[in-house]
Amino acid sequence: MTPPQAPFEIPPIITYAVPAFVLLIIIEMIVVKLTKKGRYEYRDSATSLTMGLGNRVFGIMFGGFALLAYFAVYEFRLFNLGWTWPVMVACFFAEDLAYYWFHRIAHERRFFWASHIVHHSSQHYNLTTALRQTWTGTLGLTFIFWLPLVYIGFPPLMVVLFSGISLVYQFWIHTELINRMGPLEWVLNTPSHHRVHHATNARYLDANYAGVLIIWDRLFGTFVAENDEEKPHYGIVSQLGTFNPFRVAFHEWLGIWRDVTSAKKFSHVFGYAFGPPGWSPDGSRKTSASIKAEWAARHGAPAPSPAYALSTNADEGGKTAAGEGAGAP
Repeated sequence: MTPPQAPFEIPPIITYAVPAFVLLIIIEMIVVKLTKKGRYEYRDSATSLTMGLGNRVFGIMFGGFALLAYFAVYEFRLFNLGWTWPVMVACFFAEDLAYYWFHRIAHERRFFWASHIVHHSSQHYNLTTALRQTWTGTLGLTFIFWLPLVYIGFPPLMVVLFSGISLVYQFWIHTELINRMGPLEWVLNTPSHHRVHHATNARYLDANYAGVLIIWDRLFGTFVAENDEEKPHYGIVSQLGTFNPFRVAFHEWLGIWRDVTSAKKFSHVFGYAFGPPGWSPDGSRKTSASIKAEWAARHGAPAPSPAYALSTNADEGGKTAAGEGAGAP
């Protein structure tokens, strides 16, 4: 089968968005300074910007492997879908659903958390936090969550297009300057919803994994609304306490290596690598599930749902139990 061709050249959306990112960051800095609403810590922001630059560099170096995987799987596609409006609309929803499951599993399985924890490592929540991105995403095989889309028959470049649109959309929701957005809160991922995702509060752990649409969290039972009486606290449960970008980028991978090389059994090796963040053979480390269970017991709240039973928890080097930022994207 001949691959369907895009009717237009696929633009480098993220690259084109960079000037707007810079402008919006400057505007937010000014507004935060004038209104005292929100916070900026300039060493933290510098680290976030460095992580974003590194993400682009590593993307150039290794991103081609993910694209090659897309095209390799596409050779065995079930359907020969073309660049039509109905297919593009379907691809938007399919890509957003794929992002939800990538994001959720990145909180629930330590191997994928090792890359994703980078995004949750800042204790501040502002637009520079959106740029705090992993350097090891491709090497950490995060692209596999989008392979089913090209196997179905969505053209690889169409998937890449909507992935880029999703990432650009998620930039503006990293702010404390915008409160609720009315009826849009029911459908879209908003600053309020994403603040919950980045929070380390037990109430908020492992929730709101949405990319563009919050409907997936509502559908799969992982939605938690922001509570005006409990301000989110950001970062990871065990804060890194450093602005060193190399430690931010690789600390969880090093933690996995230390645990795996000291493990006594193969089952322990598997648990340390692919169990929930915070997993340990004797249960001595805390996970998101255990933190939420303790919180529920103290507050007389219902026990955590099965959605949290597998949730992530970073170990000592990560965001213990907090899913991504325990309130972590």
